[in-house]
Amino acid sequence: MLSKVKTCSLQGLDGSIVEVETDISRGLPMFSIVGLPDISIKESKDRVRTAIKNSGFDFPLSRITVNLAPANTRKEGSQLDLSIAIGILAAMEVVKHRVFEDTCFIGELSLDGNISRVDGALPITISLMEQGIKRIIIPFDNRDECSVVKNIDIIPVKNIKELVLFLNGELVIESYTSSNAPIVEEDYSYDDFADIKGQQALKRAMEVAAAGHHNVLILGPPGSGKTMAARRLPSILPKLTFEESLEITKIYSIAGLLNNKPFISNRPFRAPHHTTSSISLIGGGRIPKPGEISLAHHGILFLDELPEFSKNVIEVLRQPMEDGIVTISRVNATLTYPTKFMLVASMNPCPCGYYGDPVHQCSCSQKNIERYLSKISGPLLDRIDIHIEVTPVAYSDLEENSCKSESSKEIRARVNKARLLQLNRYKNDNIFSNSQLSTKDINKYCKLDSKSKKLVKEAFERLGLSARAYNKVLKVARTIADLDGKESIEYQHLAEAIQYRSLDRKYW
Repeated sequence: MLSKVKTCSLQGLDGSIVEVETDISRGLPMFSIVGLPDISIKESKDRVRTAIKNSGFDFPLSRITVNLAPANTRKEGSQLDLSIAIGILAAMEVVKHRVFEDTCFIGELSLDGNISRVDGALPITISLMEQGIKRIIIPFDNRDECSVVKNIDIIPVKNIKELVLFLNGELVIESYTSSNAPIVEEDYSYDDFADIKGQQALKRAMEVAAAGHHNVLILGPPGSGKTMAARRLPSILPKLTFEESLEITKIYSIAGLLNNKPFISNRPFRAPHHTTSSISLIGGGRIPKPGEISLAHHGILFLDELPEFSKNVIEVLRQPMEDGIVTISRVNATLTYPTKFMLVASMNPCPCGYYGDPVHQCSCSQKNIERYLSKISGPLLDRIDIHIEVTPVAYSDLEENSCKSESSKEIRARVNKARLLQLNRYKNDNIFSNSQLSTKDINKYCKLDSKSKKLVKEAFERLGLSARAYNKVLKVARTIADLDGKESIEYQHLAEAIQYRSLDRKYW
């Protein structure tokens, strides 16, 4: 007897429909799966057999052949367990229907017949909806994650026995929609900028970065507040839109990092250790998985002590920072993941950390300083919009009666106002922040008067700026003007933006 059941296999963030064809015929008892299955699918034979038996159904002592069509594409993932089990039960006529046209099944089986949650359920559901599937059977524990998808019926089930009763019309399971799911609200439990004493220039640079989604490099001695400021940057970023949350949740679903959360509502903050490998950073593996730069999508990638990272690890950031995507090629697959992150990096000015410090004596030789700084290449530095140098905090700033610092809430209000100006300005250009401006867009939206043109020309020649760095200066100036509520870039906006390129000349 032949049955046909549909399921889905993921390739990156995109899912493709797989038709599970099951045939039970006479012959020596044998259970084979064909159609380029990976190891996890080949191992499903034992899980499926035991789960069916422990659910109270007889497992056929016949020749069972399961074909995963199309047979010329590799399939990966334990989420195919459920479709294989239902295919066998349908071929045995335990399930009355043998063909399910508009229904897909995803789920991993436990040996007792329960259906376990799977990674990637959200991108699978979105892909199936886009391909015209009307109903999807999912594990009960994936129901909140998948319920945000419209125009597809979400049927959560706990075990095989319950599913068989549902398919045979003996049990009613209501479609699970977002109205049943808990309301997801942003968590505001961030550390506050009010905790930072002094360092007004650093806080101003972080505000400009947040307002335009600009990359930042913070350079200063130990204890000057570099890490402290970076970890508070999420508290002043705009709230995620639904579309941004959906993109991030898809990535975290594939990576298995949702941790029972149905939805990612906060901007990611990823801070990998400097011993991380290039594969961990950009993604990879036999079947490529998202790396840190994709997990930081629409959020922050914080690299503390940047020169301590291996140079080849740092250099792999260049292309994703420029393109907003990373393409990972392996023998088994070539996948693309989004990487629209904000890079925030911190570093000391020398190996001991005290070069240029007004209080501490630097013990490094000039050669050691040059070797240390040479780990940060010019092309990477070019891609960082804002360079900010910080000095040690003065004692007067640490006193209890010192001037109270602005809170994150106050700074965030200005950032949101500037972002709203950008959204309105670029509403017809598919641009969401100043950092996304192309050369053509810069010529259109970053026009300068004659006085400002003279200033930027002098800066270009004195600092030895590249064409890319020149464009970065204009983008940052555009953001500063937005924070000031100005329609056009003025002289003082450009002057401040040029100050954020001082490292081009001083150290490199």
